Amino acid sequence: MIGSVSDTQSDGRRPVFAAERRQRILELVRANGAVSLRELAQAVHSSEVTVRRDLRALESEGLLNRHHGGATLPGELTREAGYTHKVSLESAEKAAIADLAAALVEDGDAIVIGPGTTTQEFARRLTRHSELAVVTNSLLVAQALAASPRVEVMLTGGTLRGSILALVGSAAERSVAGLRVRRAFISGNGLSAERGLSTPTMVVAGVDRALAAAAEEVVVLADHTKVGIDTMVQTIPPEGIDHLVTDEGAPSEVLDELAGRGVRLHIARL
Repeated sequence: MIGSVSDTQSDGRRPVFAAERRQRILELVRANGAVSLRELAQAVHSSEVTVRRDLRALESEGLLNRHHGGATLPGELTREAGYTHKVSLESAEKAAIADLAAALVEDGDAIVIGPGTTTQEFARRLTRHSELAVVTNSLLVAQALAASPRVEVMLTGGTLRGSILALVGSAAERSVAGLRVRRAFISGNGLSAERGLSTPTMVVAGVDRALAAAAEEVVVLADHTKVGIDTMVQTIPPEGIDHLVTDEGAPSEVLDELAGRGVRLHIARL
């Protein structure tokens, strides 16, 4: 049974009872799948210490899974959100991340780009470049660059995964074997200091690993809702990540740990 202890609000708002606050937390997690600790604290107007206590209580009842940087629904480790769900989430943050990541690309570069709505936004910023070679397994990325005559786009082979509009499988992995490019720009569903980048499905992870292996440097694009979150399949360990481009809502404790592991941080300001 969820308790009913209340927190006194310092700004004069009425006290929020724990049951009410925890119900709101559950609603947020159910609506978004994964929510960071900072985001939850802001949404329920409580301290992160209080929200951590709430998360422990909700986890003990089997209502959610608690992680270092926030919370997910039970089973979220293996849930793959589709494109139509993700495209409207954190759009301002994704645009800011895309702007910042584009500064890591120069004319004449050869790069690989993985699937995702954030990498799609990033690809849209590359149309001004010339003599740019892009290898991708993402139909969204290819579409974003299709009208640019100065960017050469090469699609991998593979089997279409309709939920994320990307090509996956052994054919996709083989098509990038032997390539060497300057940088790989990859997203994912979770990023933690302990396990690095992760995704819910093995076939997606396999292609992401192949893209990363083709690059001299790996750049991860992840908005704050993914930082501190783990999903089932590790894609790239933290020591394999050279750059992280995220937004200012990402939990500072996770960013500090990643920086301590040698990851170069690029924080997009909204």
